[in-house]
Amino acid sequence: MRIGILGTGNMAAALGGAWVDAAHEVVIGGRDPAKAAATAARIGAAGHGTLADAAGFGEAVLVAVPAGAVAEVIADVAGQLAGRTVIDCTNPLQPTADGLMLATTSITRSVPGAHLVKAFNLCHESIWRQRWPVYEGQRLVVPFCADDAGAVAVVDALVTSIGCAPAHCGGLVRAGYLEATAALAIGMWFAGAEPRWAFPAPAEA
Repeated sequence: MRIGILGTGNMAAALGGAWVDAAHEVVIGGRDPAKAAATAARIGAAGHGTLADAAGFGEAVLVAVPAGAVAEVIADVAGQLAGRTVIDCTNPLQPTADGLMLATTSITRSVPGAHLVKAFNLCHESIWRQRWPVYEGQRLVVPFCADDAGAVAVVDALVTSIGCAPAHCGGLVRAGYLEATAALAIGMWFAGAEPRWAFPAPAEA
């Protein structure tokens, strides 16, 4: 599959590298040509260029920029995104005295003609660098939210190709729950707790 990645940072490199290793064609796009070239070289991507170059290349497009920059970046390339599966992996979090809170819900932004997906936002970039993530004998589950059936199929394929298990958790109306889950889990990790032990398997109930 052809994948365009908007961003040159850790998540772009981690997920992009996983997809390159799974034999997908990846193009890295950024506002800084040198950073885009460096990230592409580091992961063995098929190419690099501007944000518009990456957006126009991919059947799927990953938005991997700081959450506060998502609206501006998408506005810059909106013309290239029509008909494509656009995956938002960002978490719009802000620290407060009461812990991490959601600054906004990023996925609700409109991208005319694009098929939006919220996915890959629950794990630290280091997890996506593992080949392939299996814990206690179980493949890592990747929850995601999407409305379009074609986009669901695209994300199913991308998740499965890197050795993980896809879990469609409903439409975009539920995407905010994934972001809230990230806020809760990250806050627990920072506090030294283990979020997964709060969710025993149904068979153990």
